[in-house]
Amino acid sequence: MSTALSPLLSPMFSSATMRTVCDDAAFLQHMLDFEAALARSEAATGVIPRVAASAISGACRADSFDLAILAEAATRSGNLAIPLVKALTAGVARIDAEAARYVHWGATSQDVLDTATMLMLRSAIDALLADVERAIRGFSRLALQHRTTAFVARTWLQHALPMPFGLKLAEYAAALARSRTRLKRLREGTLALQFGGAAGTLAALGNSGLAVAERLAQELDLPLPEAPWHTHRDRVAEAASVLAIISGTCGKIARDVSLLMQTDVAEAFEPSGAGRGGSSTMPHKRNPVASASILGAATMAPNLAATIFAAQVQEHERSAGPWHAEWPTLPSLMLVTSGALAGTIDIAEGLEVDVARMRANLDTTSGLIMAEAVAMALAEKVGKSDAHHLVEGASKKAVAEGKHLLDLLTGDKNVTAHLDAGALARLFDPLAYQGVSQALIDRLLASLDDP
Repeated sequence: MSTALSPLLSPMFSSATMRTVCDDAAFLQHMLDFEAALARSEAATGVIPRVAASAISGACRADSFDLAILAEAATRSGNLAIPLVKALTAGVARIDAEAARYVHWGATSQDVLDTATMLMLRSAIDALLADVERAIRGFSRLALQHRTTAFVARTWLQHALPMPFGLKLAEYAAALARSRTRLKRLREGTLALQFGGAAGTLAALGNSGLAVAERLAQELDLPLPEAPWHTHRDRVAEAASVLAIISGTCGKIARDVSLLMQTDVAEAFEPSGAGRGGSSTMPHKRNPVASASILGAATMAPNLAATIFAAQVQEHERSAGPWHAEWPTLPSLMLVTSGALAGTIDIAEGLEVDVARMRANLDTTSGLIMAEAVAMALAEKVGKSDAHHLVEGASKKAVAEGKHLLDLLTGDKNVTAHLDAGALARLFDPLAYQGVSQALIDRLLASLDDP
């Protein structure tokens, strides 16, 4: 289905697999798959002759139709299904005039388009699941590799406390695993056949409506909902929310990596390679190109999802306008989500970590990053308030005099009366103050097991 992404820009913001999923010809084939399955289902339930179903099914090949002609006709008819059904009917008539009478029997254009959208979504989910699995594996491997790599945890963009870099990486993997669960839930419980006829009652099929619907759902391997859902768009909105969450998770990872790649930080880097990350004028540059594409996609995703959410407000039994807004928006959201994931895989499978730089950056503040560790140890002796006051004063003095916090604390009798030089020195070991980080890493990695 046509999207807002151009062929020139699409490779920057989408995966090759998703571009195939969202291709116009692929969507057209999904529409024709509905028509073929409808004819077979109606023949199986005695609604139309079996010979008619055979002729209709044989004509349902996307390469037999001119996309440009259909697109132009859709501007006059209001949707793509109407000119497609006319063209399909004419094509069947050339083979079997009698069979042509039964094309699209008892269905409406929205049945075709919505069911094709469900088929497209299913293919998209399968593609995203494969990609998210790769990203989870990549970050899981990195988390194990760096579970004891000392790293600066930053809050409000400032140095806060030491932490193992592996904890951060395990959090990435777990966040992606939660989206894997969402995708599977979406595939298993949200996708559904759309088949209701003109007003959602299947009146044109008389008493055979449910029998045809059941057979049609089997043919297309889609769940049969309790009833048609023409203007109840929560299924599509749920899909949009899952896609936007995935994009946001990837964007958070990309934001972190782009910051870690800053010259002044230089702790972790996207994979390097010939022609990658360079500047058109500055030969020395190593730009976070994957992160930039991810962040671009993650910036677009919420706005695309918002359009889908707004399109839920539809009038009566069939909508004019909000439903139409979904057609280009949902594929665009699928594309940018795939692009965000593709870039995230790139990072997960090729992140370059400078362990020495991470350790050096822990010392940038001349020991201040360990102030809380000292304050908590001292609090056990003198109480939290007094301990905080002592360490805060020493910290301010360290900054003012350009000295290391450990040196000032070692020279403060109010501190050494409770903590000797050896105890203080041990408190300045970053990995000695990591709380339950190792247990958290284990818990996060255990959560990655796919039930």
